[in-house]
Order: sequence, then structure tokens, then C-alpha cells
Amino acid sequence: MSPSPIHKFLKIVYTKTVDNFLLIVPMSLTTAAIVQIARSKPNDLTDRIQALSHSFILLIGLFLSATAVTVYIMHRPRMVYLIDYACFRAPNTYRAPSATFVEHARQVSYFSDRSIRFLTRLLEKSGLGEETSVPPMGSYIEGYKYCTLEEARKEVELVVFSAIDDLFANTNIDPITIDTVIVNCSGFSPTPSMPDMIVNKYKMRSDIRSIHLSGMGCSAGLISVELAKNLLQAMPQGARALVVSTETLTPNYYLGNERAMLLPYCLFRMGGSAVLLSTSPAKARFRLKCIIRTLTAADDRSYHCIHQEEDDKGNTGANLSMDIVDVASNTLKTNITTIAPLILPASEKLLFALSFVSQKLLKMRTKLHMPNLLTAFEHICIHAGGRAVIDGIQRSLRLSDEHVEASRMTLHRFGNTSSSSMWYELAYIEAKGYMHKGNRVWMIGFGSGFKCNSAVWECIAPAHNEDGPWAGCINRYPVLIS
Repeated sequence: MSPSPIHKFLKIVYTKTVDNFLLIVPMSLTTAAIVQIARSKPNDLTDRIQALSHSFILLIGLFLSATAVTVYIMHRPRMVYLIDYACFRAPNTYRAPSATFVEHARQVSYFSDRSIRFLTRLLEKSGLGEETSVPPMGSYIEGYKYCTLEEARKEVELVVFSAIDDLFANTNIDPITIDTVIVNCSGFSPTPSMPDMIVNKYKMRSDIRSIHLSGMGCSAGLISVELAKNLLQAMPQGARALVVSTETLTPNYYLGNERAMLLPYCLFRMGGSAVLLSTSPAKARFRLKCIIRTLTAADDRSYHCIHQEEDDKGNTGANLSMDIVDVASNTLKTNITTIAPLILPASEKLLFALSFVSQKLLKMRTKLHMPNLLTAFEHICIHAGGRAVIDGIQRSLRLSDEHVEASRMTLHRFGNTSSSSMWYELAYIEAKGYMHKGNRVWMIGFGSGFKCNSAVWECIAPAHNEDGPWAGCINRYPVLIS
């Protein structure tokens, strides 16, 4: 039964009043004081002014309060802003339609007929479309001969430099003004490092801070954002950080027949993102509200659910256990418990507190109010790790199809691009025109360990064009995925 119009109106009044309490009370008191003074007679007004001259102690109290507020504002951590971001879009020559992908698997010598049948069924149910891309190694019959350091570097240069070039072109930022470079790539850590490759390519300053995060899984993109935030808050005002998220596939292809290891081989595709962060709000497009990390590696089941190992033939790959969906759901619940008090509006917190007091303390037979997370944001970017992961999170959080549209369409168009997938999803939301000023975005990343990382952004200025990875194809989406 739908709520009545009166119930809806009262709910809106309650929400607006509670969420804006700190603004309503001072304005009400100020208005009442002005009205009282206006109604006062001249003699009464003179007496009140004389009485105020004896309120020196009150003025001292107000002065001390103002001083305390000023000191708090000066010493609180500086806000971190997202200036802009860019995502890699592979040339058409790197496309890997399902039929081509399966035919290639049939032609190579290291996959059995049983594995090919499994890959075929997996692709049919994966949610991937016909425009995902793989590096050249995935197209050669004897691809293992191309799993070399040189080929891996070529893939890095194509993906990473293309994304950074687009970012610098969009922002008109001189690379020499970058203060920090952070790259996360789990499976490939060359020497010199990826940040060194970037500094060399764009001739950045010699005093730049450079960091490479490896082995952190698909959630490393938000780990890099948090690391950049901490570094920026310790730097002079206006410092800039370049965060690059990618996964290099060339040296990490699995060439065996273990089913648990064939899943990443089937789902992972080329992708990468470049993000520019700063403590200066000038030209900023998003404001970072909060970021929370959860790691459950102390639990053996969580620790082993994504595990890099060798099969009985000595082939290295990532083993995905059957527990991964349950582990992801449980880790997300722990993460939500931490982030909910930071993002929920005051109205939801008050309703929860009242229901808790009435049930636990007053022993009333009332149902405990479960806070509605959907009141804290307008958009969700769930890591497009696979169809099962998106389905599990949708059921767990009771999300609508519209809430997970960006995740499903990103998986369909680009596949699992690891830590960069959330930026493709944000680009989808903007390209479709769903983003508006003041909207909040909840990014959820999952990775080995097991990790669940969350970040909440507030939109300052949405994109006003369809440039980016979805250019030329955004009008075809959303598509129906059977």
C-alpha cells in the first residue's frame, strides 16, 4: 500500500527540518530577535541597549567561542577535490568479440576441449558485449611467446599514456605542476617502475613524489585515492596528485585448464584511468566527502578466496573460490557499518536512534528502523568484476536496476578493467546526463585479501558533453542483457 500524500508531506517536512537543524535554529532565533526589537518602544529599546553594556561576560564568551571555531577550521584537514579524470579507450583493432575469443581459444594448444566448452558457456553468461578489448598477446596463436617484458611495457605505454594524454588535454595542466604520481597495477611491477615511466615521458620535476602499488587487487584504485588524499593534506595548499589505475594483462594470462583460474582469463580486459586530485577547488568537478577501507585478511576464507598460485602443470593464475560472493557481501556489510554514520543524513540517524531507544531501553514492541542508504547518495559505482558480483550487491542492498545500470553497462562495453572500472562507470553516468550539481556518488571497490573500499564524492560541476570512453556509443545504452 503506497503512503498517502499527507504522509509523504510530513516525511519531507521532517527530513528537511532535521537535516538542516543547525541552519534553521540560528535563523529562527535571529528572526525572533529582530521582530522583538522592532516591536519595542523607544524607551524600552534604550533600556535594553544599556543592559547590553553590562553583558561584558557574554561578549567574552562569544569571543572565545568564535576563536575556538576559527582554530578548528584552520586545523581541520583540507578538502580534496577531483579536478578531472580520463579513461582509456582501445582502438578497434584490439576488439575481441565472443566468437573471436572462443575461436582463438580453440586454435591454441594449451586449452583442452573441456576448457573451451567451459569458456564458451562462461562468456554466454558473463554479461560482456562484443566490443571489449584484449592486448595483442590475446590474439596470437602462440601467445605465450609474447608474454614478455617488452610486450608488457608496450601495453602499459598504450593504456597509461593514452589516458594521461586525454586528462592533460582536458584540464590544460602542465605536467611540471604535478607534485605526486601514484600508480596501482597489481600484476606487473617493472624496473624502472610505472611512475618512473610517466615521469620520463612527461619530463616532470625531480622532487616529485612517486609510488607504485602492486598486488593490491581490483580495489587498489580507491587505495590510491586515499593515499593521494593523505599526501595532499600534508603538502602546501593547491598541490596536485596524478592517480593512475590499470591492470597489465600481457604477463598475466593463464595458460592452463583449471576452471577456477579460467574465470579471470575470460573476464579481464584492457583498461585504465588517470585522475587528477588537488586541495585547490579551482576548476574542481567533484569533492571527496569520505573514503573507508575494510580488510578481512585475518579470516582464512577471505584471504584465500582470490589467490594467485600455480596449477599442477606449473601455470600461474588467480584462483577464484566459490566463496567469493559470500565473502564480498560480508565484507561490504562491515564496510557499510563504518561508512554509514559518515554519509547518512541526520533524519535517518535520528529515526534509528529513536527506534533503538524505544526497543532496547523502553522495551517497546517496535521494529528497529534500518537506515535507508539510498538517502545518502544518488548514484552508485560498483566494481564491474563480474555479473555475479553485481547481482549479489544488488540483492544485498536491495538496489533497483537503475542503480546498477552503470556497472552492468561498463561490464558489457569494456569488461572487467580491474581497479579502473569505477571511473568508466562514473563516465557513463555523466555521458547519459544523469549527474547534476550536488549529486553524491558512492564508489564500491572489491579486491583480493579480501578488501572492500568505499568512497563518496559530491558533484560540483558535471560534464556537459559526451567526450570520453563512451563517445560514439553512449546512445546505444542501456542495452538489455539476457
